[in-house]
Amino acid sequence: MAAEKVIVKRLASIENLGSMNILCSDKTGTLTVGEVKLHSAIDVQGNHSEKVLLYAYLNAFYETGFVNPIDKAIKDFHQFDISAYLKLGEVPYDFIRKRLSIFVSRNNSRIIVTKGALQSVVSICSNAEAASGEILKISNVEEVIQDKYEELGKKGFRVLGISYKLMGSTCSSMSKDDEVDMTFAGFLVFFDPVKPDVIESIKALKKLGISLKLITGDNKYVAAYVGQCVGLSTPRILTGPELNHISVEAMVKQATDIDIFAEIAPNQKEQIILALRRRAANVVGYMGDGINDASALHASDAGISVDTAAEVLKETADFVLLEKNLDVLVKGVQEGRRTFANTLKYVFMATSANFGNMFSMAGASLFLPFLPLLPKQILLMNLLTDIPEMTISADNVDPEMVEKPRRWDLKFISKFMLVFGLLSTVFDYMTFAVLIFLLHANTEMFRTTWFTESIVSASIIVLMIRTKRPLFKSRPRKYLLLAILVVVILTLVLPITPLGQLFELEPLLMTYLIAIMLIVLSYVFTAEVVKRIFYNRIKL
Repeated sequence: MAAEKVIVKRLASIENLGSMNILCSDKTGTLTVGEVKLHSAIDVQGNHSEKVLLYAYLNAFYETGFVNPIDKAIKDFHQFDISAYLKLGEVPYDFIRKRLSIFVSRNNSRIIVTKGALQSVVSICSNAEAASGEILKISNVEEVIQDKYEELGKKGFRVLGISYKLMGSTCSSMSKDDEVDMTFAGFLVFFDPVKPDVIESIKALKKLGISLKLITGDNKYVAAYVGQCVGLSTPRILTGPELNHISVEAMVKQATDIDIFAEIAPNQKEQIILALRRRAANVVGYMGDGINDASALHASDAGISVDTAAEVLKETADFVLLEKNLDVLVKGVQEGRRTFANTLKYVFMATSANFGNMFSMAGASLFLPFLPLLPKQILLMNLLTDIPEMTISADNVDPEMVEKPRRWDLKFISKFMLVFGLLSTVFDYMTFAVLIFLLHANTEMFRTTWFTESIVSASIIVLMIRTKRPLFKSRPRKYLLLAILVVVILTLVLPITPLGQLFELEPLLMTYLIAIMLIVLSYVFTAEVVKRIFYNRIKL
């Protein structure tokens, strides 16, 4: 995962990343370039306005809250000489008011300048300033303001409002209560272009069975424009204000069908994630890098952040991307699914082998006058059969195991364990019958033969169980093949070594070796047939 530029903070979450079928993401920096630029400062009629630009610069220059790309874009666009201005007060931005006010003085004049979400700014204005300088009633131009807002939004521009209010010369401080009866000055128009390669990344996510849902604080017009740019021709949109009037039950039903959540407040992000998760089939990932994304990251099944995010975000996240790029996430999902697929292989092997051995040992104890294997032989057998399974983590994975999200299915694992565990027991009993009735083996030869047959068959059967494809249509990794070869050779050679004598193993006669070979070949052939029937009847 690290090689794919994905840092895993919590190993257990790899399953969730592989099982993820919904990815919720912000817009800025993920779908867009992430470099917000000021396009223009215009008045009510849409003309360039130096006054609006100056007021925006004053507001951005004197604000002392958190550093944000909006204020940086304003200050980078054009610099004014504001040495004649003196800051007297400030009401910081918050997610309820959605605006920021600065109180400044120049000579004998004192003025409040407010910048923020357009509707929030318009709501505190009683007047508007025309291009000619004429002061108009806000009610007379409200429709013009809204039309201009929609027009710019549909072109993909983010729009903020600027308003001002002249204060008395004796006024020395301000509060939220002063944000009334202001004069609307104009619009600040920002742009953040869509990344050129994001469409391909979204297509790759769709091929992996992951639907992308955009959650943004921007207005629905900008969100719709970005959605269309990334391939959502007719996106279904739900806004934050609309969300406030929807019950939890209705939200759960609608959330899966919504493509874009626009004008969303930080506390609503968590509500959306929880609503999506309440559908049993959904595994929800959330990708964010802002401080207000912490609760949504925590609520998601797979919390994803980036290396440049705030520390609290990186602590909360399950995964940290070294690049804020959906393509990196695509590779991470693929690697997560390969990891999950290999984990399933190990579970299939371990459960079926242990289940089969349990029945074999229990059954043998009913009719044998001796222990079928000594405790030290059982321990050695477990050690040797674990060697091939230890290489499974680096094994190749069939493409169909990566194509769509998969989750733990205990019923399927139980059925697999029963079928292949009992199949193993059948061939163990067959081995017992051959040793007792055909070869008339003594106690030591019985133990050595079953010990050898069990390890060889368990090692080779790994090649059957690791894939639902036919044996020769799924190529294992070289490490697995090498591990199997080493274990088989070591098992065959062990009885003739001093170490074999320590474990009370006897050198095998050629008759016993031929019997082992025939039983193992029969087991492999039968397992392949049973596997085909099993997967045709029961879908993974």
